[in-house]
Amino acid sequence: MAGVGKLLKQAQKMQKKIEALEAELAEQTIDVSSGGGAINITVTLSGDIKAIQLDPEFLKEDKAFVEETLATGVQDAIEAARKGKEEAMGDVTAGMQMPGLF
Repeated sequence: MAGVGKLLKQAQKMQKKIEALEAELAEQTIDVSSGGGAINITVTLSGDIKAIQLDPEFLKEDKAFVEETLATGVQDAIEAARKGKEEAMGDVTAGMQMPGLF
């Protein structure tokens, strides 16, 4: 049973690291450009969209095109945030060995 105690301590230590990392990721932002630079989206690595900037010339385009490009840009920003978070979480959980779970 000593192995279970060690495993529990590892899990608790990893949980604290994950909580600290999640707070850090909520503060880190990345900028994602879309539509040839017509749209710039700032998103946190926790997935919160902080800002969307649109080129005024872009707004003169067809409404459907603007909406489609904006939706694609938002999706790209969310995906970039997800990948950044996965990478950061992978660094934290890499040393954790949970037999039977991975």
